[in-house]
Amino acid sequence: MTEMVHTKPRFSITRRITYGAVLLALTLALPQLFHFVGGGQAGAVFLPMHIPVLLGGLVLGPVFGLGIGAFAPILSYAVTGMPMAARLPFMIIELAAYGFASGLFYQIFGLHKKWIGVYAALIGAMLIGRLVYALSIILAGSFFGFVNMRLQAVIAATITGLIGIVVQLIIIPPIVLALKKGGQLDGFIRNREQLK
Repeated sequence: MTEMVHTKPRFSITRRITYGAVLLALTLALPQLFHFVGGGQAGAVFLPMHIPVLLGGLVLGPVFGLGIGAFAPILSYAVTGMPMAARLPFMIIELAAYGFASGLFYQIFGLHKKWIGVYAALIGAMLIGRLVYALSIILAGSFFGFVNMRLQAVIAATITGLIGIVVQLIIIPPIVLALKKGGQLDGFIRNREQLK
């Protein structure tokens, strides 16, 4: 009689790339949908591009999160002309920070071990992303003399995006928890013991 050996699912780079491609496609599709339904300001209010970027970090880890976050605005600009060229560098920096921080908190710092951890990782990533965005605006204003690029721009963008932040807190955690419960994250979140 043969004994069955249960092994943990292996980390799959192919599956990670596939998930990443789907999330990257969503960074293009969601903003278009929101602009179509809600008009020109819908992107600034609902922050639809942030959703797949934050999901990318939480589900795929900090490196993929950073890549999706950095590449999403570039791809969007190349395909749709949005965001505006002047805003593009700041969105690249901000979204890369969101993707990296969400993966760092959730996967590397171990917040995936408790269900509440997804909320903590998400809020932490939002704070880091806004802080990085604020620093990039302040530095650009100081070094290049852009008068209209000050902390007020960051505060205004945050206030405008409050609805989007609430939407992210409502939508993202249940998606991550459902994927985790369904075994879809097996092999993506690796324990420190597996890394030794």
